[in-house]
Amino acid sequence: MFGQKRIPSREGGVEIVVEELCTRMVAQGHNVTCYNRGGHHVSGSEYDSKQLKEYKGIRLKTVPTIEKKGLAAVSSSFFAALCCAFGKYDIVHIHAEGPAFFAWLPKLLGKKVIVTIHGLDWQREKWKSGFGSKFIHQGEKNAVRYADEIIVLSKGVQDYFEKTYGRKTLFIPNGVNRPKIQDAELITEKYGLEKDSYILFLGRLVPEKGVRCLIKAYKHIDTDKKLVIAGGSSDTNEFEKEIKELAREDKRILFTGFVQGQELEELYSNAYVYVLPSDLEGMPLSLLEAMSYGNCCIVSDIDECVDVVADNGIIFKKGDSDELKQKLQLVCRNFSVVKKFRECSSLYINEKYDWNEILNRTLLIYKKII
Repeated sequence: MFGQKRIPSREGGVEIVVEELCTRMVAQGHNVTCYNRGGHHVSGSEYDSKQLKEYKGIRLKTVPTIEKKGLAAVSSSFFAALCCAFGKYDIVHIHAEGPAFFAWLPKLLGKKVIVTIHGLDWQREKWKSGFGSKFIHQGEKNAVRYADEIIVLSKGVQDYFEKTYGRKTLFIPNGVNRPKIQDAELITEKYGLEKDSYILFLGRLVPEKGVRCLIKAYKHIDTDKKLVIAGGSSDTNEFEKEIKELAREDKRILFTGFVQGQELEELYSNAYVYVLPSDLEGMPLSLLEAMSYGNCCIVSDIDECVDVVADNGIIFKKGDSDELKQKLQLVCRNFSVVKKFRECSSLYINEKYDWNEILNRTLLIYKKII
């Protein structure tokens, strides 16, 4: 596998998917190698020099990576594809549109190639123009041309590939693990947060996640509940500065930076509500996770969010800060609304999105093309 930044890591949804699939494949007796990027680690600079060679039975190989904006993914994907082409592998599984640019390399040397499209990355703000945009668009076309099978995470993306390229794809969503609810200990010590004392957003600080809309809405609601914005930037330091400036005058807004481990589990476990105001998603793993913890979730009306929550969450029009303000005020004043959605979200999501079932569907595709 390649296309992820690195595992083990929670730097993004792709990394979580790769780790969940690969650990389960190894447990079933398959030999799995993951090609990781080198360079900066979002979790913190202390991880930058840690290049593991094995993780839970998965072989890890770190490839050369040019640490410049827009070149990290290109360079690491090229070297990973080259290694896969000459390696003794039955299947090369590529994740995301950009890395799929190099699908022709392993294909040229007789490998079976699968590409998972985690979302239409050229729609993201930072890839809408320039070299990155052209590279990702061509990666999409190369996936269509060279992949033996293409996996997509949403029905919308499935329709897009059929209408644009006449290419049929396989819909396999992401999964979720049943969590263990944690008491507020570390988050109380670090941030003064207690059970039900905050509204939670968790994700990368990028424009398409709708954080700007969330802050604008929150600043105009009457509540003593804090707004916790948890996540790091992704080549988007200017945007991070912009939203922190937008939030500067409201002392109720807290930025935690990148979170993982116990801190992450406690944030999910003790939130009053979880908000995902995205303009664009592939299939939002943070939403699956938030619902698995039994959270009441407020989401934008994009298909990828609506498909996940169904009737088990609160929906507002994407980009409409006034409507989001109304929904936030509603839940802050009416715990009965929050309680209603808490009671159904965990059971619904854990039954529908099971990682073991998703692994079995993925392995069936492997066996079919071999």
